[in-house]
Amino acid sequence: MLQMNEDALFRALADASRRRLLDRLHRKNGQTLGDLCEGLAMSRQAVAKHLAVLEEANLVSWKRQGREKLHFLNPVPINAIAERWISKFERPRLRALAALKHKLEGDA
Repeated sequence: MLQMNEDALFRALADASRRRLLDRLHRKNGQTLGDLCEGLAMSRQAVAKHLAVLEEANLVSWKRQGREKLHFLNPVPINAIAERWISKFERPRLRALAALKHKLEGDA
């Protein structure tokens, strides 16, 4: 199950248009489809399809407010990527840099 979620997450993040939508939600959370379409060279239908992919990857959630559907960024899956894929590869390098710093500064 975890692999399937990661696959959907990486697929969603692979597209520049979807990353642009995530950036827009990061700047201002709780936007409607119309808000997200403003200033983009994409049709409303294309933006809706990209949002569906982002929702499937759990990167975007939404709630109804009256007649509007507001979209929100969910940063949790991105943090999971950082913890699983980035942190573990950087940990040895960071430990080496910390040890070097302590040695150069004369720490015990």
